Amino acid sequence: MRVLFMGTPDFAVPSLEALAEAGHEIVAAVSQPDRPKGRGHKMQPTDVKLAAQKIGVPVYQPEILKNDAFLERLKELEPDIIIVAAYGKILPGYILDYPKYGCVNVHGSLLPKYRGAAPIQRCVINGDKITGVTTMYMDRELDTGDIIFKQETEIGEDETAGELFDRLARLGGKLIVKTVEAIENGTAPRIKQDGEAATYAPMMEKSTGHIDWSKTNREIINLIRGVNPWPIAYSMYRGEVMKIFRASASDGSGAPGEVLGARGKKLEIACRGGSILIEELQMRGGKRMSAESYLNGHSIDAGEILK
Repeated sequence: MRVLFMGTPDFAVPSLEALAEAGHEIVAAVSQPDRPKGRGHKMQPTDVKLAAQKIGVPVYQPEILKNDAFLERLKELEPDIIIVAAYGKILPGYILDYPKYGCVNVHGSLLPKYRGAAPIQRCVINGDKITGVTTMYMDRELDTGDIIFKQETEIGEDETAGELFDRLARLGGKLIVKTVEAIENGTAPRIKQDGEAATYAPMMEKSTGHIDWSKTNREIINLIRGVNPWPIAYSMYRGEVMKIFRASASDGSGAPGEVLGARGKKLEIACRGGSILIEELQMRGGKRMSAESYLNGHSIDAGEILK
């Protein structure tokens, strides 16, 4: 089958690679334009662009898609199907309607739960035990199309969003190959989504990582896991940002955000109904380090309140 692939970040790469390995003709990859990154603001290619170039697939990076801006290219490429994985832009109707077999999306949740931009992070933040990936036919609205296949997986108790992201990306690669095969054979199901069961996963912002110490230790730990590797959980200590990368639950008591001191090799902070033990942190201008290393070189006063 002639496949046009549309994707941008690393989540999409296993799907692109799996389709190529399965013998489908990838006519091109469409990705977001290169963007400046890092302190030097150097232009960085997208993960999909790099992967496509590695397997010898032409890459297109249109700034805009609306107003038939990509129509002539579609006519040149003549895809039978368009596969979309974390592309990052809404597809206009002329693209959705173009291929014979439609546009199919690989989504990082068990739809209709967690429609939207950040399904993987939000399910971890919310403390879910099960998640997965879904393939679906795309329609005009956000993640509302008919479901083709789902694949479930358990979320590890201490698994971060970044770790889960990598696992779901690989799972998505396997599922999209199964999906395209079923579509090609005429055996792919079309299952309507239950809109009343839908939940949404809004885009992550830096402020999403701000810890509310009035929450329980489990809620705080889920947040720490869910915003790792970005934007990273944080609180304020003596007017400076303290980033927190890993923590575990404990049974200390005190005012929400109160520093209870060192406990073993960890830093204990009180919250509602218990406490957390910070295992890995970073202070402004410093390096990411274990709490033990930080406590060896810095004093931190019990009784102070993290804001």
